[in-house]
Amino acid sequence: MTLKRSLNRALTATTGLQVRRAPRPGTPRPAAAPQRPAPAYRRPSAEEPATDRLLRRPAFIVSSIRSGSTLLRLMLNAHSRLHSPHELHITRLEVGFGSSVSQYSMTRLGLERGDLEHLLWDRLMHWELVRSGKDHLVEKTPGNVFDIRRVRDCWPDARFVFLLRHPESVARSWHESDPEKRPYEKAVADALRYVAAVDDARKALPGGCTVRYEDITEDPERQLHRLCAFLDVEYEPGMVDYGRAGGTEVPRGLGDWRPTIRTGTVQPGRALPERDEIHGRLLPMCEAWGYA
Repeated sequence: MTLKRSLNRALTATTGLQVRRAPRPGTPRPAAAPQRPAPAYRRPSAEEPATDRLLRRPAFIVSSIRSGSTLLRLMLNAHSRLHSPHELHITRLEVGFGSSVSQYSMTRLGLERGDLEHLLWDRLMHWELVRSGKDHLVEKTPGNVFDIRRVRDCWPDARFVFLLRHPESVARSWHESDPEKRPYEKAVADALRYVAAVDDARKALPGGCTVRYEDITEDPERQLHRLCAFLDVEYEPGMVDYGRAGGTEVPRGLGDWRPTIRTGTVQPGRALPERDEIHGRLLPMCEAWGYA
């Protein structure tokens, strides 16, 4: 272990600070990671939507890693009509043809591999909603942001909640969750890839609802009122004290499983970094989102 890494581990644990190389001025924001090539598919029929989709108007929380999406989904899940399960990672579920005959058979039905995957995603989400006994499903997998156009094509009536957080706070939280696996510079690169994709999604999908993690931790009731109005449900006071509704346990690897989440109440967010504490690569996005 290098001296710098040892020093940073000690500083992070005791003060929350760290030693790092000063960024070069004028570092441009890289483009968001390209989306994976999608298999061929068609969009659901506008004339007969019930033929193609069981799920109606699903909602998706579009966010970076370490942006408070687990906290938000637990509060929404405490609502009597909203079901927000742990991360489902539906866009990583794939369908393959076992033989050329099966492929030919599906083609004769007008279904390509992408269509079959969409039917699988829709059936899974609808199954989970029916099991919950609630009316609306809200999905929060951060990785969805890299396939968000395909999600929109799968459910043209989908609703999108854009959850923002200070990019420097995202990077620091991501680094501190596993300093050995994610040195600060790697955490910055990961954070930038996600926040850039979220920024692109906001531009590509107008009509969504944007909330900030910092506003949620400062005044959760006000932000939940806004979200409930967007999701066409009445606000319920029990959403803030989400622990009373149960279900605060998060499967490890499927969201934020830290003790603060399991308290069942909204905890104060970390103090925002000063401008000179923001990594140079993150500064353009911080400015674009009004954080700098």
